[in-house]
Amino acid sequence: MGQALVESDRLDPWGDTAVSNYDRLHSEFGIGRLDELVPRFKHPSLHMRRAVDFGQRDLGRILDAIDHNASFAVMSGIKPTGVFHLGTKMTADDMIYFQSLSKKATVFYAIADVEAFNDNGLTFQESSKIAVQNVADILALGLDPERAVVYKQSQEIRVMRMATIFSKAVTNNMLRAIYGERQVGLYLSALIQAGDILMPQLPEFGGPKPVIVPVGADQDPHIRLSRDLANAYHQEFGFIPPSAIYHKLIRSLDGSTKMSKRSAASTFTLDDEPSAAAKKVLAGFTGGRPTIEEQKRIGGEADKCPIYDLYLFHFAIEDEYARRVYDECYGGIRMCGDCKKELAGIVKKYLEEHARKRNSLMKDAEELIEKSRKALDSMAR
Repeated sequence: MGQALVESDRLDPWGDTAVSNYDRLHSEFGIGRLDELVPRFKHPSLHMRRAVDFGQRDLGRILDAIDHNASFAVMSGIKPTGVFHLGTKMTADDMIYFQSLSKKATVFYAIADVEAFNDNGLTFQESSKIAVQNVADILALGLDPERAVVYKQSQEIRVMRMATIFSKAVTNNMLRAIYGERQVGLYLSALIQAGDILMPQLPEFGGPKPVIVPVGADQDPHIRLSRDLANAYHQEFGFIPPSAIYHKLIRSLDGSTKMSKRSAASTFTLDDEPSAAAKKVLAGFTGGRPTIEEQKRIGGEADKCPIYDLYLFHFAIEDEYARRVYDECYGGIRMCGDCKKELAGIVKKYLEEHARKRNSLMKDAEELIEKSRKALDSMAR
C-alpha cells in the first residue's frame, strides 16, 4: 500500500507538492477552468479530452491567435538533472500539441541549467551533457526542430539581463509570499525563469505576442510571478501577460506523491531499460481491493490508482481503450494483476521504440542546440 497523499497549502515548484483537490486551485490561486474552452479546439489533445489538462490562464489569447493566423510562442523547458520521466513527458506532449496547431507557432525550449545548479548542485558541464539527450527525447516525441529555439539559460544574455531588470520590481517579502523561505539562488532561478517566459516577446523575436506555457500544477508560482512582471514592465517592453495550461500531477508508482526524478522507485524514465520499467509497473501500487473476491463484488477504484493514471495520461492512446480499462476496473471485471501485466507489456514496447527514435536523433539534438546558439548569438550583437 502507498502512503496517503499530503497536500500542502503552497504550490512548490521545487518540492513534492501533492494535489488531491484541483477545484481548490481554481478558488485559491485563480487558475481558470479549462473545460469551457475545450470546445473551441477543433481537435482537442488527449490531455484535454481526458481532463488531464484541467486549468488555464488566458488561454483564449492563444485560441484567438490560432483563429486569426497570428504568431504566438510556446515556451517551457527542462531542468537537465537526468533523463525524461513521465512528468516531463506530459509538458513536452503539450508543447508539441500547441506547436502543431499553427505554422505561426514557435517553441522556445529552455535548458534550465542555472536552476539545476542552484537546486540540484549540478555543474554546467554536467548539465550540458544531459541536455543533449533531453533534447533528443523531445525530438523523438515529435517536436518540429524547424520551429524551435533551444538554449541554455546560463548562455542566454537576454534572459540574464531581464532577470537583473526584474530584480528591481520584487522584494524578499514578495518572493517569500510566492515561494516560501528559500535560498537566494532559487529566487534568482525564479527571476531567470520569468526571463525565459517573457523572452519570446522581445523585439528580435517579433515583439509582444501571446505566449503559452504548459506546466504541471505545482509550477504555477512561476506563472504568477511572470504575469506580475509582465504587467509591471508593460509600459517599458509592451509585454502581454503569458498564458498557461496546467496538467494534473501523475501519482507515484508507490501511490505516495507526484512522480519525481528525486525518487527512482516512484517512476520510470524514458531511458529505463524496458524490462526494468515493466517490473516497476508490476510492483506498482493499485486502487484494487484487498481480495479478488471483494474486487469482483464491489469493483476497484481506478480514480485512486497510479496504474490507471499511466493508462489515462500516457499509454491508452485511444479514448475507448482508456474508458474500457476504467469501466472494467469499477465493474469488478478487471483484476489488478492482469491490468498491471497488460500495461507492463505496453510500457516495454513503448520504451523500446522511443529509445530507438531517441538514439537516432542524438546528432540532430546537438545540431539543434548549436544552430539555436549561433542564431541567438547573432541577434545579440
